[in-house]
Amino acid sequence: MRWKFVLVLLFGLALIATVRAEEEADGDDGAEVDDGDDSDDYDSDVEEEDPAAEEAIQNYQSPEANPQTFYFAEHFDDLDRFGKAWIKSQAKKDDIAEEIAKYDGEWAIEAPAKQILKNDFGLVLKSKAKHAAIASRLSKPFDFRDPNKALVVQYEVTMQDGQDCGGSYIKLLSTGKETADLTKFHDKTPYTIMFGPDKCGNDVKLHFIFRYTNPINGSVTEKHCRKAKERLEEPFKDKNPHLYQLYLQPNGQYRIQVDEKTINEGTLLNDFTPPVNPPREIDDPSDLKPENWDEREKIPDPDSKKPDDWDEDAPPQIPDPNAAKPGGWLDDEEEMIPDPNAKKPEDWDSDMDGEWEAPLIENPVCEKAPGCGPWKAPLISNPNYKGKWRAPLIDNPNYQGKWAPRKIPNPDFFEDLEPYKKLTSISAVGIEIWSMSNNILFDNIIITDNLEDADAWAKATYSLKRHQINKDSKTIWHRMMRHMGYKPGWWAVYFIYCAIPIAIYARILVKFAKEENFLSKLIKYTNDNPWMWALYILGIGVPLSYTIYSLCSSKGKDPQADSAARAKKTDEPTADDDEPRNGEKGEKNQPHKNAAGGDAETHQQKPSPKSKKSDLEVDDDIETLQDNNVDDEEEGGEDEIVIEDNSAEEAVPEHTEGVKKRRPRKE
Repeated sequence: MRWKFVLVLLFGLALIATVRAEEEADGDDGAEVDDGDDSDDYDSDVEEEDPAAEEAIQNYQSPEANPQTFYFAEHFDDLDRFGKAWIKSQAKKDDIAEEIAKYDGEWAIEAPAKQILKNDFGLVLKSKAKHAAIASRLSKPFDFRDPNKALVVQYEVTMQDGQDCGGSYIKLLSTGKETADLTKFHDKTPYTIMFGPDKCGNDVKLHFIFRYTNPINGSVTEKHCRKAKERLEEPFKDKNPHLYQLYLQPNGQYRIQVDEKTINEGTLLNDFTPPVNPPREIDDPSDLKPENWDEREKIPDPDSKKPDDWDEDAPPQIPDPNAAKPGGWLDDEEEMIPDPNAKKPEDWDSDMDGEWEAPLIENPVCEKAPGCGPWKAPLISNPNYKGKWRAPLIDNPNYQGKWAPRKIPNPDFFEDLEPYKKLTSISAVGIEIWSMSNNILFDNIIITDNLEDADAWAKATYSLKRHQINKDSKTIWHRMMRHMGYKPGWWAVYFIYCAIPIAIYARILVKFAKEENFLSKLIKYTNDNPWMWALYILGIGVPLSYTIYSLCSSKGKDPQADSAARAKKTDEPTADDDEPRNGEKGEKNQPHKNAAGGDAETHQQKPSPKSKKSDLEVDDDIETLQDNNVDDEEEGGEDEIVIEDNSAEEAVPEHTEGVKKRRPRKE
C-alpha cells in the first residue's frame, strides 16, 4: 500500500508542475491574434522579454495620424485640443420623463485607473444611470461612393468598474442639417453606422448596424448584423482595455475583430436583418381566407364510440387496500398541541386582538410513537383509472392544406448589389449611451480608409498595453479566468481534471483507515500528543503556504507602477524620473511659465466640485491656470495644471505619473 501512496504523491507533484509549466509557457492568455502573420503575435510567449516593446512602453509617445488616410484620430492625450474638438450634447430625449430626459452625464479626460502607458489619457464616462452624449467632427467627410476606399473604424474600451447593463458603442453621424449643430446630438440624430459592445444581464451584443435609404420610397431602415457565435463576456468583466475594429470594404464584405481576433465576418447583402433588397413578391393584402377553408390535418373519428366499461369518474389514486395501521399508533393524540409554557402577553387586548390562544407545538408523545391522530391508508395509483374518453384521431378527408394569401409583385422592389456606395457620408463621430456603470474609458478612436495604418496605430497603443498586461498576468487564477472565458463548460472540465487525483487520493486514504499502517499510527500518536500539530504547522504548513503563494502570486510586478497607483489613490506627489536640471528647484510639482518655448507637461488631477458642472471646460481651466502661474510660485487647488519648464533646448519632457506632454506655447 505504501507504494500506492508514494505514487499518488508523485502524481500530485506532476499535476502542480504541469499547471506551473502551462503558466510559464503560455503567454497568450487565450487572446490569440488571428491576423495571418505569426511575426506580429506578440503574445506568443510573455516569458521572453521584448526589448523593443519594453522601450516603447517606457517612452510612449502619442501616435500621429496620416492626414491623407485618416478622417478622424483621437488619442485624448492632447488636453488643449479636447475642449475645442469635442462637444457635449445639451439636448433632451423625446417621449420620456422630464427629469431623466436631459443628457446630463458627465465626461472627463483622465488617466486609466490601471495606467500602463505614461502620459496616456482617455475619455471617461463619470456618471451612471444617466444619459450621456458627446460628439466630434471628422477632419474631412467620409464618402462611400469612392470604389477604392474602404472604411476602418477602431477604438478601445475599458470597463474600469465592470459592466452589468449598458452600452459602449460609437455612432458615425450622417452628413446633413440634423448633424450641423452637435450640441443637439441625441438618440434620434441620424447616423450611418453604429458599432460597439452592449450588454444588459445575459444579453451580450456587439452591434454593427447601418442605416439604408430605400431608393424607391425614401424610407430609412436599420440593418442589424447577425450575432457572433462567440459570447463576448470577458471585456465586461476583466476591467482591461479591449480593441474593437470594423473593416468594411467597397464590395460589401465586412470583418469585425475584438482584440485583433476575428469574431464575425460576412457581407452587407447576406448577413443583415432585414435584408438590403426586399422580396420580389409580397402577400396580397386584399386576399382573405375563405370561411369554409379546412386546415385541420387530423380530426376525431366520428364512427368511434366510448367502451361500455370506460369509467370516467374513477379517481387517479385510491387508498392502499393492503395497508395496515402500524402498531402503537396513537389515534387519540393530536400531532400539534398548545404550548403549555406559553403565556398571554400583558398588553394583549381581548377586545382588540380577540381571544388569546397559545401557539401550537409538536406533541412530545408522538415523537416516540409511529404516529398520532386518525390513521389513513396511504394512496396508490388506481389501476382502473382511464380518465376522460376521447375519440382517436384520423386523417381529415376535407383537409385543404395551410392557407396562404396569393403573391403579387412588390411595388417597392429594388435590387441593389452595391449597398456600400449608397451609404450616407459621415461627418462626425459621437458617443450616445446610457449605463449602470461609471468610469467607462474610451481611447484611440480612429476612422481611416487604410487598414495598415489602423493596424500600425493599434500596434503603437493597444499592443503595448496588451504586452504589459500579459507580462503581469502570470497567476494561475488569472490564467484560468482568461482561458476559460467565463464559460461553464470549461469550469466543468477543469473540475473533472482536478477531481480525478483527489478521488484517487481519497480512496487510498479510506483503504489506509481500514488497516494498521504508518499513517494511522501517526494520526493516533498525534491525537494522544496534541503538541505534534505545532510541528506539522511549522514543518509542513508554512512551507506549503509559501509554495502556494509563490505559485499564485504575480511575477515581474513593477514597483514604480505600485508607487504610481498608491499616489493616485492617496493623491500624494510623486518624484520626477530625472534629477532637476538648469537651475530648477527640487520641489515636486512646482509650476513655471514656459517662457522659453520648450516642451511642457500638463497634469490633470481629479476635478474639484466646482468644475464638475461641465467636465468639458477643461480647456478653459487650463488657460486660466496658465495665466495665473508665475515663476517660482506654487498654486493650490484640486484642479491643478502643472507646466514645468525643463529648458529651452531640451525636447524630451520629464515623465511623471499622470503627466500629459503638450506642444510648446509661445508667449
